[in-house]
Amino acid sequence: MHVVITGAGGFLGQKLARRLLGGAQLTGPGGARQDVSKLTLFDVVAPAADIARDRRVKVVVGDIGEEKQVQAIVQGDVASVFHLAAVVSAGAEADFDLGMRVNLDGTRYVLEACRKLKSPPRVAFTSSVAVYGGDMPKVIKDDTPLNPQTSYGSQKAIGEFLLNDMSRKGFIDGRALRLPTIVVRPGKPNKAASTWASSIIREPLQGDTVECPVEPSAEMYVLSPRRMVDSFLHAHELPAEKLGFNRALFLPGLTVTVAQMLEGLKKAGGQTAVDRVRFVPDATIRRIVAGWPMRFDAARARGLGFKADDSFDQIVEGFVQDDLRRNAA
Repeated sequence: MHVVITGAGGFLGQKLARRLLGGAQLTGPGGARQDVSKLTLFDVVAPAADIARDRRVKVVVGDIGEEKQVQAIVQGDVASVFHLAAVVSAGAEADFDLGMRVNLDGTRYVLEACRKLKSPPRVAFTSSVAVYGGDMPKVIKDDTPLNPQTSYGSQKAIGEFLLNDMSRKGFIDGRALRLPTIVVRPGKPNKAASTWASSIIREPLQGDTVECPVEPSAEMYVLSPRRMVDSFLHAHELPAEKLGFNRALFLPGLTVTVAQMLEGLKKAGGQTAVDRVRFVPDATIRRIVAGWPMRFDAARARGLGFKADDSFDQIVEGFVQDDLRRNAA
């Protein structure tokens, strides 16, 4: 079975790739579960060497905003596509043209390439809870209307509508997951407005000081990388009839304050780690974060079998096991 991951050089793409290469089976066009025999990884950067050297992997370094490059990777016997490539929230807000080119045009190119395949592929698309905004209810429910207040959220919402329409037409078998903030991200901080949510855990546990741009009472709706990968594989396996007319849904997560996150940090690294966090307010980041929804009633997703993390402590421990210890080894 041939699978494509866009955005495969990012940490989420690499974790998904490792899981697929580690033996995870996917339902193919004929309805039977199959091993991944070929995995095409596409991004502006190559994935880690341990992934790239697997005989099943083909690495393509390119630009999701170039239609011909996208068509070249989504062709032939491709059965499933995980579309993760994106410009993150603050980056899309700071550079409107770049966000439109990558998040909107890039998504359209992926879907158009999928539409040209002989058999409709399963397509899993990374959307975001940033599709909600404005005058929101205290708790977001499955019937809460989309009202994004950032360019990133608007681009993701448009991507959802395109995926829904192409699924309705039978061109693809799509499903979109509105991701919470993924914590803890390994590596270096990125341009996402939520990057601090990982930094205040990651850097102190590595012995570095870090600045937090929001107040201790600020809330975040979070999900671990482990649960994210679980969710994408589970979404891929859901029969189309269970998804119904709306192929997009938000995932169960945890709503935690910065203070609660620091308690999780303290359990993992002690007070010394907590003392490495400095509060330095950033008005732009605070404004963006304040416009995001933080409380969700994920009844539909839970009914379909998706799960949240059990606790924030579990999220931190997962980071220690999967990334800190892995890097140390």
